[in-house]
Amino acid sequence: MVRIGCGAGFGGDRLEPAVRLLEEGGLDYLVLECLAERTIALGQKRRLHDPEAGYDPLLERRLRPLLPLLRVKGTRLVTNMGSANPLAAGRLTARMAGEMGLDLTIAVVTGDDVLSELDPEAPSMEDGRPLSGYGRILSANAYLGADAILPGMEAGADIVITGRVADPSLVVAPLAHHFGWDLADAARIGQATAIGHLLECGGQVTGGYFADPGRKEVEGLEDLGFPFAEVEPDGRCVLGKLPGTGGLITAGTVKEQLLYEVTDPGGYLTPDVTADFRAIRIRPLGGDRVEVSGGTGRTRPDTLKVSVGYHAGYVGEGEISYCGANALARARQAGAVLHRRLAHGFSEFRIECLGGEAYRYGFLEGAEPTREYRLRVAGRATTLAEAEEIGREVEAMLTNGPAGGGGTRRHAQETVGIVSTLLPRGKARPGVTLIRTAP
Repeated sequence: MVRIGCGAGFGGDRLEPAVRLLEEGGLDYLVLECLAERTIALGQKRRLHDPEAGYDPLLERRLRPLLPLLRVKGTRLVTNMGSANPLAAGRLTARMAGEMGLDLTIAVVTGDDVLSELDPEAPSMEDGRPLSGYGRILSANAYLGADAILPGMEAGADIVITGRVADPSLVVAPLAHHFGWDLADAARIGQATAIGHLLECGGQVTGGYFADPGRKEVEGLEDLGFPFAEVEPDGRCVLGKLPGTGGLITAGTVKEQLLYEVTDPGGYLTPDVTADFRAIRIRPLGGDRVEVSGGTGRTRPDTLKVSVGYHAGYVGEGEISYCGANALARARQAGAVLHRRLAHGFSEFRIECLGGEAYRYGFLEGAEPTREYRLRVAGRATTLAEAEEIGREVEAMLTNGPAGGGGTRRHAQETVGIVSTLLPRGKARPGVTLIRTAP
């Protein structure tokens, strides 16, 4: 039996669950899943300005408390925090480990950056338009699979850092390595993919994304426990969380996570397998433990999904609040003024009025609300200067009427759009670089 835990389900996740899993979980492997489509495109933007940037901005903060524990506990780490620059992430991790006097081997997985291999006339999966129709392409990252991660594990790496890989592959690779599973065994890898999919979002499967007050009660969300899986050589697994942590694991939480983002449960395409979740059996064992078995699959696809980031113009925003007597009428008047002054100059333009009842400090104890409305104005422009005009116009409402506006905020930035396409598998050439620390 092997025990594998997930200490992060997205880039902005809490830091402490991973530490606690390492301290108390008896883990063989810890996974940190911190990457999303837009995340890696933004990482590519940062790398354009600084060749040593582009990895997850929280890499140092997240890994610094974990590195000593990995050595003490004998746990191996697999993470996609390399984002758009896994080699730089590996070098930073090695420097941190060296400063702590830790002798670690770090495997860095590269090859997901396929921008040079992209066919501009390839259709997007979203609407069939050729990629050239989206303007300036910023990034193209293929979803690599467990076969890209395995060489690092087989080399004995204590830490494996990847860029864009499929989320379940972060779990499939250590399971296949530990048990010696053949990646061509579609049935076994289909079950491993189900386990990876259940773990990949961290606190979602332990009740975080399940909670809905009055309908699905979950206690202890302020100290939500993150999941681990105890996996047998035949692929059967039991999901659990640490005793004393908040949240819950039930048949309901597992079923919701199993179907999360899966458009076809009978043909879930990943780089490792065409997974089939239809025959999965979910058996509650009590005490926040649920057994999962029966996942299977068919031969993996011949293509890899590619996440393509493109320049989508600039977005400007402005906000202003109105509160007290007649607040809604004043907010509407302000919105009408801003619409007349701005709407004609933007390809996309929106004005919305948020709120109604504003609860100030003490609302948990039942304090009475006041009437407050937040006017938000946003538009898409072709230049940064045009986008910034929205915030300036909103700020001008402070003295240009109506009365009582305050709390303005303005912001403008370049935006990255995301589309997907398919690439023949052979055009992605993954590789592994080993970095050994020097304590």
